[in-house]
Amino acid sequence: MIYLKRNLKKFLKKRMIKKRLLNNAKKIDRLLINFLKRQNQSLLITPMKYGVIAGGKKIRSTIILDTGKIFNVQEKKLINICAAVECVHSYSLIHDDLPCMDNDTIRRGKPATHIKFGEASAVLAGSSLLTLAFEIIADKSFSLNSKIKNEIIRSLASCSGHTGIAGGQELDLKFENKKKKINQVIDMQKKKTGKLFNFCLYAVGVVANKDKKEKNFLGNLGEEIGLLFQLADDFLDNKGSKKLVGKSVKKDNKKGKSTLLNLMGEKKAYLYANNLKKKILRKLEKHGKKAKELTRTIKFILERKF
Repeated sequence: MIYLKRNLKKFLKKRMIKKRLLNNAKKIDRLLINFLKRQNQSLLITPMKYGVIAGGKKIRSTIILDTGKIFNVQEKKLINICAAVECVHSYSLIHDDLPCMDNDTIRRGKPATHIKFGEASAVLAGSSLLTLAFEIIADKSFSLNSKIKNEIIRSLASCSGHTGIAGGQELDLKFENKKKKINQVIDMQKKKTGKLFNFCLYAVGVVANKDKKEKNFLGNLGEEIGLLFQLADDFLDNKGSKKLVGKSVKKDNKKGKSTLLNLMGEKKAYLYANNLKKKILRKLEKHGKKAKELTRTIKFILERKF
């Protein structure tokens, strides 16, 4: 009976977070659709929408909104930041899927952008989503003062470019079929995946007017969450379902990717991930009940099946 109650509790919690993710995704999609409607129309609008709208978990946006609740930051002060993050994330996926990089044909359960629209359009649409992210934050209707916007834009640029996502992707490609040390792989994954999560928490700290120490604490915590997310992705690639994950699986081994899973083996990698999750949750304990939703999201990251 106790076992059944525990399982039911877990099931209900998972259902709640899936519902929360879906609701948050709908809000972000609405903002993006309305923002794109205001743009001068171009041939790239369609592949841009295809790449960013109605697809993916938009978990980064949920992380932002969850962190906002810790500091009592209103959703309207974060929603544009959420949309900007999803534009940057989608740009990186569109480019990662290209034949010159990871050469993936399926993304979010549908043909990759370059398969649907051609390689040139995919490159241009991805680049346009990247620049759109900064436009969304700078938009005059987004009610933050210019000093805060400038700091957010600087942070997003740093996390997106050669010191962040792009630099991490370069290392990921260069590390293929090469023996790398664990600390090198962790550094690569913190750039490729962790830096955008760094921005998610750091940006909330900026909006909440936190001091430098607290903002850096949040950014570093975000990187750890990003590393946890990447580890979960690696587990899904190894044992996940293509239908549930929405993209090709078992591709890391084929491509000779340097991952912690490949270096440590499944048991040690999962133990490392579980300990990392506990470490992150301990750091959130100081915020008490205000961190409840962020705590649930972090637990979901490692447990997810999609």
